[in-house]
Amino acid sequence: MINLFKQINKKINGVIWSLISTGVILLILSILIVWTNLFIKIIFGLFVLIIACSFLYTGYKLLVLKKDIKKHFKF
Repeated sequence: MINLFKQINKKINGVIWSLISTGVILLILSILIVWTNLFIKIIFGLFVLIIACSFLYTGYKLLVLKKDIKKHFKF
């Protein structure tokens, strides 16, 4: 049971770090938007791309966590 909690903790830490890194990138992009009008379309496209990647990564991590739980409880 302790091994399961270690695996869950490890996966949650991975999701936390991915969300933090996405937040930092979005913060940098927001500063770029304020500085120039030329980058607005590029920044908006990158913003949508980053959100899509974060959703895909979070979904992947949750899928791996689900498989680990099934493997631990042998469903």
